[in-house]
Parts: sequence; structure tokens; C-alpha cells
Amino acid sequence: MVDRETDAALAEREPAIARKTRVQAVPTALPEGTVTVVIPCFNYARYLPGAVASVLGQEEAIVDVIIVDDASTDDSLAVARQLARQDSRIVVLSHPRNCGPVQTFNDGLARAKGEFLVRLDADDLLTPGSLKRAIAVMRRYPSVGLVYGRPLHFRDGEALPAARERPTSWTIWPGLLWLSDRCRTSTNVITSPEALMRRSVVDRVGGQKQLAHAHDMEMWLRMSAFSDVAYIHGADQAWHRDHAESLSSREVDCLCDVTERRDVFTILFAGLAGQLPEAPILEQSARAGLAANVVEIAKRQFDRPGPGRAQVPVLQEVVRGLVADVHSVPGWSGLERRIAMKPGWSHTRLVFLLERLVRSLRGRYSIWKWNRYGEW
Repeated sequence: MVDRETDAALAEREPAIARKTRVQAVPTALPEGTVTVVIPCFNYARYLPGAVASVLGQEEAIVDVIIVDDASTDDSLAVARQLARQDSRIVVLSHPRNCGPVQTFNDGLARAKGEFLVRLDADDLLTPGSLKRAIAVMRRYPSVGLVYGRPLHFRDGEALPAARERPTSWTIWPGLLWLSDRCRTSTNVITSPEALMRRSVVDRVGGQKQLAHAHDMEMWLRMSAFSDVAYIHGADQAWHRDHAESLSSREVDCLCDVTERRDVFTILFAGLAGQLPEAPILEQSARAGLAANVVEIAKRQFDRPGPGRAQVPVLQEVVRGLVADVHSVPGWSGLERRIAMKPGWSHTRLVFLLERLVRSLRGRYSIWKWNRYGEW
């Protein structure tokens, strides 16, 4: 039975975009938007001032910042409180014990008052003009609940790469079309700091769910089920810091990644999105797409000498749990042929060498496409 909250969410789902379209970017956003930026922080005292400064320096946006310290053992809380003393736009919340990234963000979300919302990890930064550019899209298209753009990745200790600040165009998707594409490819296309959310949509669909690493992916997909989605071309929306101490670097390997993505779709379609008429087809597409992706990962692990081969049987079990007929999954037969051969022989077979070349080229194309169009 559909509960009252689900009924209300479905009733309010009124996307105004009939088809995917690309339009010229409108340079101004009036009136100014109010944006709450929630900054979860755990042991990132050294990065926190930079993240906060990147928000407070935004033009043509009325910002407030909620820093949520997740029981840090370094000076993060003291740094956060000092920043709050210096600027009344900053509020600091603190956990007496570590609660993890999901609860930390959701606690900040509960205090958000802005018309728009950003989740910014304390080790990331917004680029100049990021909020102004995203608000412009929201103002032009009231049905859009999620706007994102290209994030610039950089390594800790490196100078920030130069950011482009002039958008050239916008792509607008009907939310369900964007969701369908994400199900088909089973890949997250949003890092996190480059995304601006309409808070009324977040209030409608709820905050992040308890997933260890892919909580952001599930939230983007859930929002797209009830609002349209936009991408900003020609400008860079955030700087994302890559470093060895980040949660993804420390705890995410290929097996963790695929099981988390599997759980994303399970949670997504067990919730509000599961009540959509299109849900059964979308879920089937997501399972098939993820199964094909897992097979590709398993073949890559098998082709690389080393400990990664031990994960192949586990990855095969993941595929079996996703689809009824594993032989319908592209690449499954090739994986079985590899496993049946003598150790090391797959490295000498021309067909497998060509397959690895094609896989490499396809991967490079996907990265190029993501950088240019925000799609995988």
C-alpha cells in the first residue's frame, strides 16, 4: 500500500521538461538565491578554513554555512567554532560520538533554511561563481531540482587547477530520462561538491540513506525521480581533493564499489521511487546494467596477475544475484572461457588482448564523455 507521504510525493511530481534539451546559458540569476551549504567534517581541521572561504566568497548568492563536526579527534571543532566567531553566517553542530557521514549530513540538513542546498565535504571547495551559475539554471527552470557541472580533481599538495567561470550552455533532462540513463549504465556521475539541490525537492524525498559510500548516488537518483536535472557546460563547479586519507581512498575497492551500487538500487526502488509506474522497468534495467559492469570488472581483475583474481568468484556471485540468467549478460561467456583456461594463457590469446584494448578505449571514451557532457 502506498502511504500518505508517497502519495504526496507522487502527486507533486510535475516535471516540465518534455525531452532532453540543450540551451544557451543565461548569464544572470535574479533574484539572488539563498543557499545553505552543509559541511560534514571529521578530522579535516587543516582543510576546513579553505572550504568555508570558498562558500563565503560566492557572489550573487546569499549563503549560510552549517559545519557538522563528527566527533573529530583533531582540532576540527575548535577551528569550526573560531570560524563561526568570525562570521555570523556560520553555525556549528557537533556530535559527542562519531556517527558517520550520512547522519552528519542529515543533521545539518535538518537545520537548513536556504532555498537551495549544497553538500560540501570539508576537504573540497567551490569554484568562484559556482552558486551563481547553478542558481541561474534553477531560476530559468523551476522543475529542475538538481544541477551539477564538472568538478576539477586535484591531488593534495598541488596548486588548485584553473577553473573556467563562463558557462556556455545547459543540458536539461526530464528527471525520469536522466534516471533511466543512470540505471542503464549503473554509474554515479556526480562527485558531490559540484551539485546544487532545490531544498523543496529534498524536503519532499528526504535526506541521505544509510549506505557506507554510495549515499550520495542514491540521493541523486531519488531526486531525479521527482524533479528534472540540469548540467552546466563550459564552467567548472567545484574542486574535489584526491588524497590518501579520504574515505573512498581508504575503504573502497572494486568489490565494495559494486556491492554498494547494488545496494543503491535496492534501497532506491524499495522507497519512494519504487512507487513510480516506471519503477519495474527501471529496476530491471539497473540490474542488467550493473551485472554487465560487474562482468567487465571481473574480467579486468582476472586479466591482472595478482591478488585481484581472488575477487572474481565473489564478483560472479554478485552477478548471479542480479539477474536470472547470467548467460544473458554481455561478457559472461568470455569470463567463463578465461577461468577455464590454464593460468596465464589468457594473456597470450589474441581475442583477449583485443578485448582488453577495446575495454581500455571504451573506458577512456566514457571519461571523456563524463568530463564534457556529465554523462557516462
